[in-house]
Amino acid sequence: MGTSQITAPSRGPSPVPGDATPSSGVIHINFRHAAGFTVIGNHLTQHRGLSLTAIGLAAHIQSLPAGARIGIKHLAERFPESETRIAAALRELEAHGYLHRSRVRLPDGRIVTRTVSYNQPGADASAAAAPQPRTRRGKPATPLPPPQPPRETAPEPRPTPPPAPVPQPQPLLARTLVPAPTAHTTPPPPLPQPQELTPELQRAATALLADLRRHAPQLTLSEHDIRTLAPGIATWLERDAHPDTIRHTLTTDLPNPLKHPAKLLRHRITTLLPPPLPGTQDIAALARPGVIVIPLQNCDHCDRAFRSRHPGHCRDCRTDLHTAA
Repeated sequence: MGTSQITAPSRGPSPVPGDATPSSGVIHINFRHAAGFTVIGNHLTQHRGLSLTAIGLAAHIQSLPAGARIGIKHLAERFPESETRIAAALRELEAHGYLHRSRVRLPDGRIVTRTVSYNQPGADASAAAAPQPRTRRGKPATPLPPPQPPRETAPEPRPTPPPAPVPQPQPLLARTLVPAPTAHTTPPPPLPQPQELTPELQRAATALLADLRRHAPQLTLSEHDIRTLAPGIATWLERDAHPDTIRHTLTTDLPNPLKHPAKLLRHRITTLLPPPLPGTQDIAALARPGVIVIPLQNCDHCDRAFRSRHPGHCRDCRTDLHTAA
């Protein structure tokens, strides 16, 4: 009973034989990979200018085989990060030289995005050292000169000019697309303007435009857009269009998604503008078109009213006169 029993060792065994266990911080337990691994430099994994998302994304891209898809939508389906964070991480890697993206036109006319990944930005690709051969006894043999990339044999000089080089696909951003001299676009029609933009019309049009977001949240307009579109709405109100009719016209059948609400409203205000209401005389003329109105006359004998172009006697009095005669 006097012997003390030891239930736990004074310190844990060292994870790495021969190395002292650190008192704090991370402890590495490393095993050599035999297959399925990628060599990534510490300049990337410990980069102080990149975010953790960008570092992880670069490590993932460097582990992919050539030809793998690394578009923003494809990566967003693969990882829980949003498209916005993935796009920002790609821009970080592009800014620090780990990625280079360009849009190129293929010989068949299609435009694709070409992405080049660099595991060591700034390094010369031709400076990679080739493996040194060894003799049967294990001693290194005489080092061979580094392999040289194949070079195209230049054509022999001839008195005639050399053939034209084969056109290579160039980045789309490097070329300037200039429209043909004859190409022209039709400008949009001008916004309707009222005959007199009174303060009452201005306030009513501004209130109607600002109130559209209550009925359609997609139509949330800025103050500048409201001031610009207000004369068009004032023209509708000037032509006796009811505010509910205007609101229904502007908020019905909206596209989804709606990218430019102000442009859509400008188009509808301009193209769907109703004509002015006709006057009373125009309505009377439209009620019985082509009908000739014969005036009323008073009979000279019985004073009865009858229709005739000339004064005289009514039908009954004319009959009595013919009978008497």
